Amino acid sequence: MSDATKGLEFGVSLYSYTSEFGVTMTLDDCIADVADLGATGLEILGEAHVEDYPNPSTAWIDGWFERLDRFGLTPTCYGSWIDTRRFPGRDITEDEAVQQLETDIRLASTLGFRWVRPKLGVVTSDLEPHPVWETATERVLDLAAEKDIVICPEIHWPSVIRSKVVDDYIAFKERTGTEHFGLLIDTGVFQKAMHGRGGGTAMRMGNGGARPPITPVVPVSDLEAIMPHVVHVQAKFYEIDDDLQDHSIPWAEFLEVLVRHGWTGYLSSEYEGDYATGRTADQLRRQHALIRTLLQQES
Repeated sequence: MSDATKGLEFGVSLYSYTSEFGVTMTLDDCIADVADLGATGLEILGEAHVEDYPNPSTAWIDGWFERLDRFGLTPTCYGSWIDTRRFPGRDITEDEAVQQLETDIRLASTLGFRWVRPKLGVVTSDLEPHPVWETATERVLDLAAEKDIVICPEIHWPSVIRSKVVDDYIAFKERTGTEHFGLLIDTGVFQKAMHGRGGGTAMRMGNGGARPPITPVVPVSDLEAIMPHVVHVQAKFYEIDDDLQDHSIPWAEFLEVLVRHGWTGYLSSEYEGDYATGRTADQLRRQHALIRTLLQQES
C-alpha cells in the first residue's frame, strides 16, 4: 500500500463477473483481469468459483496458489451460503448450519482466505437473518480462531446501519469477546437511487426489480459508530459514467470516514450494473480510477 491510498487496498469480488463467468470468461480470465486493473485482493464465492466445491482436488488447489503467485494476488473474503431453505418443507437445523459453516471455514483456510462472509436466509424485509445464525456462529468460533478466520456477516441493502440486524451482530461480538467476528459493509447500503440491471444474455435471476418500493436513506455518518467493528468492505457499485462520476454511491463521503478513522483493509469492488460483454472490466477500471482520485484529494 502507499500513502496515496491512505492504507486502503484495492480488491475485486469475482461476483462482479457474474454475467460473463462461464460464458465468455474462464476463472483464469477473471483473475487475470483483476490483476491487470491493478488490484491486489481477490474475493470469491465458494460454491460458484471453486471447482468440485466443497472438495476441490489437490491439483485444483495447487493451481489456485499458482495463479495467486503468478498474478501477485492475496485472497481476501470467501463468500459462504448458509441456505436456511435448502430442504423442502423445513428450515435448516442448527447442526446443519454448523456443518456448513465448518465446511466453508476449513475450505477458506485451505485456500488462504482471512475473512468468511456467511450469507444466511432472512426472515424480514430488512434482511434480519434466520435465528439459527447466532448459536451456529458461536459454535464455530473455536474453529475460526484455530484457522485464523474472521466471520463477517454482510450489512447489505435494504438493511440500514441503525437497525436490530446490526445491533444484534455487535451485541454478539461484545458478549462472546471474540476477535474472529466482525462486520462486512456493502456500500450499496448508502445508495441514493435504485438501479435495475439490464442487457446481456447470461442466465440470471431477475433484473433487480423485486425490491422494496422505497430506497432506505442511510447517511454515511451512520458508519461512524460501527467503524471499530468493520473488517471488510464490499465496494458495491452500479455505474461509473464517462466523467468518472457515480450518481448512486457517495464515494467521497464514504472514503472520508474510512480515512479519518484510520481504517485499513480492502475495498473489494463488486459490480452489479448492466450486463454486457466487456462491461464489467471497463466499469471496474472506472471505479478504481474514481476512488484513487478521491483518495489523492484527501491528501
